[in-house]
Amino acid sequence: MDIFFFCIAWMPETAGGKGDLFSVERIISNGNDSKKFKGEDKMDGAPSRVLHIRKLPGEVTETEVIALGLPFGKVTNILMLKGKNQAFLELATEEAAITMVNYYSAVTPHLRNQPIYIQYSNHKELKTDNTLNQRAQAVLQAVTAVQTANTPLSGTTVSESAVTPAQSPVLRIIIDNMYYPVTLDVLHQIFSKFGAVLKIITFTKNNQFQALLQYGDPVNAQQAKLALDGQNIYNACCTLRIDFSKLVNLNVKYNNDKSRDYTRPDLPSGDGQPALDPAIAAAFAKETSLLGRDPGVPGSSPTSGSWHGACFSLLLSLPLSLSLWLPVAAVPGALSPLAIPNAAAAAAAAAAGRVGMPGVSAGGNTVLLVSNLNEEMVTPQSLFTLFGVYGDVQRVKILYNKKDSALIQMADGNQSQLAMNHLNGQKMYGKIIRVTLSKHQTVQLPREGLDDQGLTKDFGNSPLHRFKKPGSKNFQNIFPPSATLHLSNIPPSVAEEDLRTLFANTGGTVKAFKFFQRDHKMALLQMATVEEAIQALIDLHNYNLGENHHLRVSFSKSTI
Repeated sequence: MDIFFFCIAWMPETAGGKGDLFSVERIISNGNDSKKFKGEDKMDGAPSRVLHIRKLPGEVTETEVIALGLPFGKVTNILMLKGKNQAFLELATEEAAITMVNYYSAVTPHLRNQPIYIQYSNHKELKTDNTLNQRAQAVLQAVTAVQTANTPLSGTTVSESAVTPAQSPVLRIIIDNMYYPVTLDVLHQIFSKFGAVLKIITFTKNNQFQALLQYGDPVNAQQAKLALDGQNIYNACCTLRIDFSKLVNLNVKYNNDKSRDYTRPDLPSGDGQPALDPAIAAAFAKETSLLGRDPGVPGSSPTSGSWHGACFSLLLSLPLSLSLWLPVAAVPGALSPLAIPNAAAAAAAAAAGRVGMPGVSAGGNTVLLVSNLNEEMVTPQSLFTLFGVYGDVQRVKILYNKKDSALIQMADGNQSQLAMNHLNGQKMYGKIIRVTLSKHQTVQLPREGLDDQGLTKDFGNSPLHRFKKPGSKNFQNIFPPSATLHLSNIPPSVAEEDLRTLFANTGGTVKAFKFFQRDHKMALLQMATVEEAIQALIDLHNYNLGENHHLRVSFSKSTI
């Protein structure tokens, strides 16, 4: 094994700040020829479980860097190069590193609102002299202690509460600043990344949405609290406040949208019944915990500044994003969409259409570039209707000199990301469209008096926006394009045959149809292909069925 060394330089403390490590420590290669560190690795280098992270903000902490890798697997080593605004991060497996690089190739990661860059290192293994980078190693060891259920470490810079063994497998969760709905399935999707979630009970107490969540092992509860307390489920809102409950077991009576026992699928739904057992409620009311922190007091949360500050989005949403939105074939080691129960995955993806993704904030890039359009067929209205399934389209501009391309401005960056992930690669008017983020920040309207042939349209005040109202149920019904369509607002006089004929007239084949048993205002209708369903949605959403009923058409997660 060849050993090569890099010098250490330590800037002495000055009146303005502390000393700073600005050059790399000793690294031992695994057989590569000795070479000098040049501060960068080739982006197209061979995969390695050691990743090179560049352009880090000067004030970034080791915890934030480690957090970049946690959603993809165990982080086994870290080397901070603060003077160079760089770091090396080693993951346990090469597969985890590949997944991480592929994900961040699709979505630029941000730390402290600054874009950073992640690539493979030339080094296959990272070994550091721990005495020269004690803080980074202490943080890593604290995280490892939680991951492997080790005993608490002494002499670390992590708060004592972060590594104290959990006394209960039950977590008490409060959602602060709940601007968008948080469903039971979303909680399950997030917290199951740390271990088997056995039971969840959700309820409202003191005008706050709260939950009790039980793991099979207290260590899993401890790990989840360490990683998630203080994080946002969606960008800049729905902040998790987590503490251990004094309860050690939850008694769930019903499996419904308020409570669920994942070990007892046979439980009744008990619609209309309270989810919280009276005995649990009594015990719960007596609990005293750290959850009484004042959300308006800076420093009262794990993040600096106001509790409602726009900290980086929920870390554990990353595997969810990978499994739902990135092509699995292109992401070795990524979670297959089939590995997540369809209902849970759909509900989690749907939740307000705003699953937090690093690099895409509510104030992020709102403009999409759509290319390879059928220029003979496409119109601003058709693009508004299709992209409106995933957000409130503000403006559409078909390019005058390139009519197979268009710019679409969404209401916020999360909606543009959602539309891109769901519609890129779909067939519209016989052509596979490509959807990417545009370099433009807004779609400009034509100058007054200039005729652009109707290629640009402002939809800002459209009554057809699906997501104008915060907390709307529409947030919970966002699904990928599918052959099955959900129809609603059907008048009593319209029969199945009427709807079959209407949808067949869009040029496709109706394969199946079913009215909802309890409500004939709604139905499921299945077309032969996803492309036909997309065409039907474009043509018939808001279609006037008479009696002042305009048909509402959405994609469904169900099949008939």
